[in-house]
Amino acid sequence: MTSRGAYCLCIRVEKDLVLDVGALGQLTFPQGMYVYVGSAMNGLDARLRRHLNTSRGSYGAIHWHIDYLLKAEEVSVDSIFVRESDVKTECAIADAVSERGVPVKGFGCSDCRCSSHLFRVEGCAPLIGLGLEIKHRSE
Repeated sequence: MTSRGAYCLCIRVEKDLVLDVGALGQLTFPQGMYVYVGSAMNGLDARLRRHLNTSRGSYGAIHWHIDYLLKAEEVSVDSIFVRESDVKTECAIADAVSERGVPVKGFGCSDCRCSSHLFRVEGCAPLIGLGLEIKHRSE
C-alpha cells in the first residue's frame, strides 16, 4: 500500500541567497531555517526521496518551486515531518505554520489559495505540536 499525506521539509539555508524561482522570478532567501509544506497523495515516500535526492544533487529535474531552492549548494534538508492521511491537510498545516513564520509570498502554492507554503522560521520543533511525526533527520 502506498502511503499518502502531508509533509514538512525543515530546510537550512547556510548563507543569504538570491535565486530565480520559475514564474516567481528572483527571490531572496536570507540565511536561516525554513519550513516547506507539501503533500503527496500518490506516494509520500517516493516524494520525500525525490526532495532529498534533489538537495543532495543526485536528482536534477525542476518541477516545483521547491526544486529551485533545494538544488542550491548552500541549502540542505535538516529533517522531514509527516502526517499520513487520505485527505489533503497541506493547506491547514501551511496555515498553522504561517503563525510561526514569515511567508515567502507565492512560493509552492500555485494550485491553492494559500499565500505561501514556504516560511522562514526560528526552528522546526513546533511542527510536532501540529500532529506531525519526524520521518527523517540528517546526521
